[in-house]
Amino acid sequence: MQDIFDPKTISELATRINQLDSSSQGLWGKMNVYEMLKHCTENERLMLRQTTLSRRLIGLFFGKMALKHNTKDDAPLDKNSPTHPDLKFGGEQGDVEEKKQLWISLLKQYPSKKTSDYIGFVHPFFGKMDRNQVARFVYKHIDHHLRQFGV
Repeated sequence: MQDIFDPKTISELATRINQLDSSSQGLWGKMNVYEMLKHCTENERLMLRQTTLSRRLIGLFFGKMALKHNTKDDAPLDKNSPTHPDLKFGGEQGDVEEKKQLWISLLKQYPSKKTSDYIGFVHPFFGKMDRNQVARFVYKHIDHHLRQFGV
């Protein structure tokens, strides 16, 4: 399984991200390419512990089960998976190249994160996550959105 804390993985993801451009079209879902890039950059800030989001009530009931399902193997995330409302940016347009570079710069921060950086980390849907769960889920989330846009 790919690990977001591995610099080689970051390099591979950056290559895929750089294939996106303002004309990239989603193969499923409602996001345009800019909205997806903004969604992903804000998700990286959450997962890098630079920001927090409110815990979702539904996550209290289903979060741990969903986390286990989403991190147990290499299977990609399901298409049209639910999104935290604070990570939806419908109708927004902006500089795709700028967002791509911001996303890549955020990804490059993962290898410096230690196991202790994730002590007490609580995802707004999944609940408590350790560094290994973060490693798997973050990679799968990024891969999900890159596949969504055909890269």
